[in-house]
Amino acid sequence: MSNHTHLSKFISLVLRHKPETIGVTLDENGWADVADLLQKFNAHGTAITFDELKAIVDENTKKRFAFNDDFTKIRANQGHSVEVDLKLQPQTPPAILYHGTALKNLDSIKEKGLLKGERQHVHLSDNIATATQVGSRHGKPIVLHIDTVTMLADGHIFYLSDNNVWLTDFVPAEYIVI
Repeated sequence: MSNHTHLSKFISLVLRHKPETIGVTLDENGWADVADLLQKFNAHGTAITFDELKAIVDENTKKRFAFNDDFTKIRANQGHSVEVDLKLQPQTPPAILYHGTALKNLDSIKEKGLLKGERQHVHLSDNIATATQVGSRHGKPIVLHIDTVTMLADGHIFYLSDNNVWLTDFVPAEYIVI
């Protein structure tokens, strides 16, 4: 695993799930102070410079992280298990969205739908390739098709993160086409 991959995973842990790991504080919108983050990473034994942090943000193919306009703050774009308000506005998604999962999860999904689990939202994709890639991380992948037209008509709300991941609170089983 490259050093940038290792650092990216650690940054993700801190900014999405456990800021207390290194003593960082996220504001209500999920932002961390960059200078504080770098100082605490280094104090924790994880050497990282601003240039390395910027390269990780710029090179991350999933665009998991973002800086504010003057590069003084950083946050994860989505995927938080800690309570933050990303200030996302409801959006109208494409007619079909996709969710990649492992085949082993199918029976539970048929029974309970897609649950957000420890995260703030269920993550959906607008393309099959991304959903397949996500599903393959957990075993033999299967891509589920989500009927967003009917979900919207029934009052469900969708958001689009800054890195183009579609988010919703819950996908009941009746909206899932296998």
